[in-house]
Amino acid sequence: MARAAAFDLVERDRAPVLALRGDWTIDTIAALEADLRVIGEKLSVNAVVDVADLGRLDVAGAYLIERTMRAFVGGAAIQVRGEHVNAARLLEAARKAGAGPAPEPAGPRGLSGFFEQVGRAVDGVVQETLETVSFLGETLSVLAGLALRPARIRWVSVVHVMEIAGLNALPIVMMLSFFIGLVVAYLGARILGDFGASVFTIELVAFSMLREFAVVITAVLLAGRTNSAFTAEIGAMKMRQEIDAMQVIGIKPMEALVAPRVMAMVVMTPILTFAAMMAGLFGGLLVVWGQLGVSPAMYFTRISDAVPEQHFWVGMAKAPVFALTLAVIACKQGLSVGGDVASLGKRVTTSVVQSIFMIILLDAIFALWFLEMDW
Repeated sequence: MARAAAFDLVERDRAPVLALRGDWTIDTIAALEADLRVIGEKLSVNAVVDVADLGRLDVAGAYLIERTMRAFVGGAAIQVRGEHVNAARLLEAARKAGAGPAPEPAGPRGLSGFFEQVGRAVDGVVQETLETVSFLGETLSVLAGLALRPARIRWVSVVHVMEIAGLNALPIVMMLSFFIGLVVAYLGARILGDFGASVFTIELVAFSMLREFAVVITAVLLAGRTNSAFTAEIGAMKMRQEIDAMQVIGIKPMEALVAPRVMAMVVMTPILTFAAMMAGLFGGLLVVWGQLGVSPAMYFTRISDAVPEQHFWVGMAKAPVFALTLAVIACKQGLSVGGDVASLGKRVTTSVVQSIFMIILLDAIFALWFLEMDW
């Protein structure tokens, strides 16, 4: 049976003490509000709450106590005397809930504020880069350890990720590459035709699809489709403390979560790239056949004779590097998720943006290097 809520205001050690008695719950505190407003005028900054004789306490009772003390303690924690199961915790929760939003920090404005923001942004980029490089090194170390002990590889997880992240992405990759090849061939036929060189449309399609478009389109699609999924999956596990539970029972997250995804991406990205190449060449074939009257046999014969095979290997060589980059960024961002949904959304966005940026940057580096090597 609930005991009536009551209180006494006494003086101990030259400090006013609000001694609580009975049950302070939503059913028992209604009659105390007016008296507490009067008592609140007699309190001072060094007031203390005595909970030694306090019975049950809920959020409503804690809020009423906190509201009475707020004018004197301000944003500081309420001083509690005596032992109680949850009084300190509920009073602290009521203090935080009633504090209101924090004031916006008054930072420097004008030119100095601009340079401060730039400096913070640069520092954030540097820290993020160092963390990603460190995570890459840890991932390579784990993969090397698994290569020496293949029995520790989770083949079921690897095959599952290959199906979900790779095989299921095949239709969209091929469809988009088909339309890219079709557009490139159509533009080439129209523009080169003005110079009487429309026959070179075949080389244009082959060069662009084999060297650049196929692998870049595949990587960008995987960045938007697969990277976001990897980050969301691992981030959700981090939010639900499943990763902490894995570590408690002796399962290493790097081996159970990161390694299978990296291995699956490294295997499937070249396969998807090859499929994208074939789809893009087929799209170019339809345009050349329809616009220029070149037969399919002539189309593939000219590709075989005029396009060196090194262009094919240049595109295929980029695929594993892009795959490793995508998987590392996705898993790193997933493991960096905090305990709230806002952090998960931020990390998913960061994962996709970083991945696309790195794909374009690496492709530019590859292009310059291969051109310098005369490939």
